[in-house]
Amino acid sequence: MTRHITRIATVVIAVCCSLFTVSAQTVRDIIKQHPTYASCNYDTYPDSVSSVLTPAPKDKKPFYISHYGRHGSRYISNRIGYDTPYIMMQRADSLDELTTEGQRVLHEMNQIMRDTENRWGELTGYGKRQMQNIGKRMVERFPEVLHAGARVTAISTTVPRCIESMGCQAAQMLQACPQLKISMQASGRTQFYMNHQDKQLRKGYMTPEAQKAYDDYTKPLMSNSRLMELIFKNPDIVKEFVDEEYFNYYLMKMALFQDNISYNRNQHLIKIFNTDEFYRMWQADNALWYIQHGACKLNGGRQPYSQRHLLRQLIADADSCIKLSEPGAQLRFGHETVLLPLVCLIGVNGYDFATDNLNELEAHGWWCSSVFPMGSNLQFIFYRNNPKDKDVLIKVLLNEAEATLPIPTDCAPYYHWSDFRQYCLNKLAAYKQ
Repeated sequence: MTRHITRIATVVIAVCCSLFTVSAQTVRDIIKQHPTYASCNYDTYPDSVSSVLTPAPKDKKPFYISHYGRHGSRYISNRIGYDTPYIMMQRADSLDELTTEGQRVLHEMNQIMRDTENRWGELTGYGKRQMQNIGKRMVERFPEVLHAGARVTAISTTVPRCIESMGCQAAQMLQACPQLKISMQASGRTQFYMNHQDKQLRKGYMTPEAQKAYDDYTKPLMSNSRLMELIFKNPDIVKEFVDEEYFNYYLMKMALFQDNISYNRNQHLIKIFNTDEFYRMWQADNALWYIQHGACKLNGGRQPYSQRHLLRQLIADADSCIKLSEPGAQLRFGHETVLLPLVCLIGVNGYDFATDNLNELEAHGWWCSSVFPMGSNLQFIFYRNNPKDKDVLIKVLLNEAEATLPIPTDCAPYYHWSDFRQYCLNKLAAYKQ
């Protein structure tokens, strides 16, 4: 009874600390300092990770790592996002409707289009370095797991940028510890859990209630008359072929996306927007990601269950590896449309938040940009005293920073594997297709 009360008290303290951290800095503050945060899943992984890890409880040592990560920074996956503002600009230029600033913007867009052509979705040089740095830090942080002779199993989806990300991280890990035994595979046989896109859930995410709430929420966020006057000589005339909301949204995306590409990273486009404009775009995108992948009550709150197969696999793999004397690590490389709903399904850092009011997301700390930048990852670090120790602990790292789970613990930020395992199995059992 005493242990149970202590664990509950510890959770309350941890949650309060988490809420305090969220409230200490607003999204607008972050965007002012780091504009690409506004681009949500187009944001870049931090160049360095400085968070200090809490020492393990007495006599506990890390022995196994289970991981799911997104690929590193890439080129935009297809040309539609760039073509939307680019074609509008070309049409305006042909009619001599661009201001001097508009001509400068079109010049930047021409350079970006030339650099990106036929590279759609490819891993960038910057993305390769991200993955290398993540691998290097993993070896440095957990030498008890990743030592000479340790086995590392790496699995990727069949998408080239994920395969290449896996290779970059594995190669750097081998450089840091040449005696690691790393195996890699990318097979269609693992796609049912590595990249499951639930068609039934996806089909039903935008219910009439969700659509109305989203439209009402985003209506005041999408237009930008200031931008139209800055770019076009006669905004009222060009509105015949320039959709103000689409132009504003996709030009901002084009500007922010360049941070993922080594070429022309400090380009002019970002400077034509201000913090409030980026912030409004983030609000609209964050709400859409929540409806698509969060526990949104407007569509039944079932979207995170798209990753039920992955969660079951993570549990099964861990159960098998715990039985081994030195299991090593299992690394998985995939996509943000898997990582975000997985985080929401598990409830990492409160991302299982359920509401039908989109205005509550920001205040609660449901900020998708903090979950899935390029190179994002979720790591489960397992601890025990020795192979006979039945009280296995885990620590969860979201983007290499210690995270919370929605279960009691008497050793935060560590959790008892048996508690977490049962919590997940209960949650999975509650799902009805």
